[in-house]
Amino acid sequence: MRTELCDRFGIQYPIFAFTPSEHVAAAVSRAGGLGVLGAVRFNEADELDRTLDWLDDNTDGKPYGVDVVMPMKVPTEGKAIDLKAMIPDEHISFVERTLQQLGVPPLPEGEGRDGVLGWLHSVARSHVDVALNHRPVLIANALGSPPKDVIDQAHAAGVQVAALAGAAKHALSHVANGVDIIIAQGYEAGGHTGEIASMVLTPEIVDAVGPDVAVLGAGGIGRGRQVAASLALGAQGVWTGSVWLTTEEYQNLNTNAGMTEAFLRASSADTVRTRIYTGKPARLLKTKWTEAWDEEKAPSPLPMPLQNLLVADAHSRMNSAGNPDVISMPVGQIVGSMNEVRPVAEVMADLINEYEETVKRLSSL
Repeated sequence: MRTELCDRFGIQYPIFAFTPSEHVAAAVSRAGGLGVLGAVRFNEADELDRTLDWLDDNTDGKPYGVDVVMPMKVPTEGKAIDLKAMIPDEHISFVERTLQQLGVPPLPEGEGRDGVLGWLHSVARSHVDVALNHRPVLIANALGSPPKDVIDQAHAAGVQVAALAGAAKHALSHVANGVDIIIAQGYEAGGHTGEIASMVLTPEIVDAVGPDVAVLGAGGIGRGRQVAASLALGAQGVWTGSVWLTTEEYQNLNTNAGMTEAFLRASSADTVRTRIYTGKPARLLKTKWTEAWDEEKAPSPLPMPLQNLLVADAHSRMNSAGNPDVISMPVGQIVGSMNEVRPVAEVMADLINEYEETVKRLSSL
């Protein structure tokens, strides 16, 4: 499974793992891949700084990356109290009414999130500043190419930059902006994703950017056969995400047994691509919450970051309630294969072993 990216980053396998959990990221890096910590959940720079201190100390000296959420075009910003004034009353009423209908209790006093800070352009920049004071080998951006000055800042620190692309034209734009690695994220992926499936998208992007730009296949990858398929399509590695949500290490972050149950019982048909999570199209687990937004009288989702501000407290309430029928969580179509809770090392071993078996079988044809 060794490709040029293994030499570039000093890793054993070109398996990149996006995760909001530092425990998962560290375990993937220790197992020979590259764990990439999602920074969007960190509203305070000090909290991210402490978490990266922990990663520095718990990866056995192995490399890791950091993922930020930074639109190339700066969206509406402001303090939470100012932005809340921009949210229509009908949206606020709809959210509260829906939570009541779904039987979601309020949070205990003092708990909850304002939901805006981690999605602000300015905060994402602070995440980059904090990260570069540690030892990541990669800064990835979940919303495509970051601004040119951020790319230059990373390069000056000797850190590579990766960006997600859902179409070949986007990949070409990223490369022109100075991005080093393109993540070809297909329609099957969880979270922010485009409209083209991986089987078509990966070779389109590989052909568009040419042999000198590394491409990671993403979307629907959670088995060794899918790793082999992605490399066969021209990728130099894979970008994985959803498959880590049912690992033992992820339970350090996710204490909601209802969420884990929802993942374990879901089929590959139990996701939906919608703008209700952040204001940009993202694939979520299909639940009574997503179905409520599809009803005829439901309002249209707001643009980023207003939609996230609108629903952040609702997400906290639903995800704390422990009801698997009512949660809000990004996950890809690979969820249909996530049928048991396992340690990260076991998932990595299965990916590698099935890849080797697949290549051996193909070689015998």
